[in-house]
Amino acid sequence: MFQTLQIFNKKSLQLLIYFLLSTVISFAQKKDITTKSRKDSIPVEVKKEKLNKYDSAMLAHSPRKAAIRSAIFPGWGQIYNKKYWKLPIVYGAMGTSAGVFFYNLGNYKDTRFAYKVRYNMRVNRTDSALFSKIKTNLQPLSEESLRFYRNQFRRDIDFSALFFLLLWGLNVVDATVDAHLKSFDVSPDLSLQFKPGYSELARTNGLSIVFKIGK
Repeated sequence: MFQTLQIFNKKSLQLLIYFLLSTVISFAQKKDITTKSRKDSIPVEVKKEKLNKYDSAMLAHSPRKAAIRSAIFPGWGQIYNKKYWKLPIVYGAMGTSAGVFFYNLGNYKDTRFAYKVRYNMRVNRTDSALFSKIKTNLQPLSEESLRFYRNQFRRDIDFSALFFLLLWGLNVVDATVDAHLKSFDVSPDLSLQFKPGYSELARTNGLSIVFKIGK
């Protein structure tokens, strides 16, 4: 029952990571195609003029490139976005999960070996010469305890590997979102003003809210 539940959780998380990466890359590709279509639809006379800030940013900085680069190598998308301060976070998180994976892998091998020696000594009545090769901290443990710790470390290996893949996926999402925000206009051309006076739309005096976009 425990092994069945463990396999189910592992497969579910793998499917979630695959769906997440596929969605991000597909969305980035659609966005890139839309931007190219907008560029191709602009008349020749308009192309000669200066594009607006949104189109210029989208053409100069592709979210698709950021997503693909992060999927190939963690942190590459952040470098492409010039968000260098995020590199320690990316490598710190993924490095920690990788360290936990190798820690669990080493302990799993030690407990598996110790359990095999204990099992053969009891069932097959083999020579106990290999008992001295068991790590000192594992020698006092019983066969049942060694089997329990072996299974525990084997489960932790699976979870640490899946957690590493999940962090890789979040790295791709972060780079893609940052690339899209490059085209978000936060310049002084955006303004919100309150103007008292006569409103032609409402045909009455009062306080109007004027939201200005661009010049």
